[in-house]
Amino acid sequence: MEYHELTIDNAVKLLLKHEISSFDLASALLDRIEKHDEKIGSFITVDKDLVMEQAKKADKDIAKKNTSALTGVPIALKDILCTRGMKTTCASRILENFIPQYDGTVVKKLKGNGAIIIGKTNLDEFAMGSSTENSAFKITANPWNTLYVPGGSSGGSAAAVAAQFCCGALGTDTGGSIRQPASHCGVVGLKPTYGRVSRFGLVSYGSSLDQIGPITKNVKDAALLLNVISGNDKMDSTSAKVDVPDFTKAFDKFEKGSLKGMTAGVPKEYLSVDGIDPEVEKVFNNAKKIFKDLGVKIKEISLPHTDYVVAAYYIIAPCEASSNLARFDGVKYGLREKSSDDIIDMYKKTKSKGFGPEVQRRILIGTYALSAGYYDAYYGRASKVRTLIMEDFSKAFETCDFILTPVAPAPAFKIGENIDDPLTMYLTDIFTLSANMAGIPGISIPGGYSSKGLPIGIQMMAQRFDEMSLLRAGFGFETTIQLGKKFPDL
Repeated sequence: MEYHELTIDNAVKLLLKHEISSFDLASALLDRIEKHDEKIGSFITVDKDLVMEQAKKADKDIAKKNTSALTGVPIALKDILCTRGMKTTCASRILENFIPQYDGTVVKKLKGNGAIIIGKTNLDEFAMGSSTENSAFKITANPWNTLYVPGGSSGGSAAAVAAQFCCGALGTDTGGSIRQPASHCGVVGLKPTYGRVSRFGLVSYGSSLDQIGPITKNVKDAALLLNVISGNDKMDSTSAKVDVPDFTKAFDKFEKGSLKGMTAGVPKEYLSVDGIDPEVEKVFNNAKKIFKDLGVKIKEISLPHTDYVVAAYYIIAPCEASSNLARFDGVKYGLREKSSDDIIDMYKKTKSKGFGPEVQRRILIGTYALSAGYYDAYYGRASKVRTLIMEDFSKAFETCDFILTPVAPAPAFKIGENIDDPLTMYLTDIFTLSANMAGIPGISIPGGYSSKGLPIGIQMMAQRFDEMSLLRAGFGFETTIQLGKKFPDL
């Protein structure tokens, strides 16, 4: 294998055997980034000196046999996770030069387990978007075809993994922002259960929806990263006090190439959605066949409130965004527009200059829905619909181990094709939003390719804190399907 082809699992084993060095691995990846990322645009910040400093320390730790789960392994971070001493921009002008004083909990856990932070990846500004076209700094391209989007909002992380600029990455998922770009870029993306991973140090978009998760080259690597970042955190009141299993044990249950005893539910409402691409249907039907061959029982289920998911989400998420982004006022930190007549004028000019069009749109929607006389009519009703959605899933999981669906209604679209059509962009998340609304885990796994050679993923969702079922079924699917070329030529 070339250095850039190494998975997290491969890299850990070779590093511990002293067959490769962290210095050489990091150097090779930095060279690859320098050579190819100009056309992909996956990174916002790469500090070469800091990367090599981390790599040298990792090699010393390995020599002393003072190692942890990820010692010497280069991992990329979505640039919405706070990193001490390194810019955290959220791809926004308002935080263009912001350097946090602390590491977020997941960053601290990665560093504590010896990982090398190779860089901060591009995203839709404040994670608001589905294509990574809403960044204030650059547009990220899909490594499989640079005329197409990589998905979003974690498009930079997904593109970095697909382009093999890193061994793995972290993204965030508020309505599909890990799973959808993973699908479009042909990699694995896992959104854990809400509360499984601490959100401390994540710059919040929708506080009741956001979750941090891994984007990796395969399912095993997703389990390895999830092992490191999971767990209760006193710094995050939404962090759940639940045991963290060794997620790699999920693969022990995939015995003799069989998933016999598992049941997959296929929601009839998902496949009746208008505008689903025939190529997505073809990949999905093939996935069902593979699962059947693996011994999985496929049954039709109903999620009756599916038609209301998009509407409810695009009230709840903007309302929470309106509240969360109120802090960016030019007073305490971040951009401040100084040519102002008074403090109110400064607020207006700072926010107008600092926030992009999509962020402003969602703030306005949220502020309106929370205003006097409209709260009960909009946010109150959306919250009730959310409860019904949760109940739909709870009932479904009484008879199935996981729910099998497409990730997105169509493969990746061309850059610029939908940027002026917000409604079309919002509808691209129709299959992924439910997992965030219900707080359940979901995973996207490569399932095939379109006629244009663009990846198409399949999605699985499980009940709360049952990531083990997703990993077991995902590993079985991944090791059975014959995909051919797994990574693009750059």
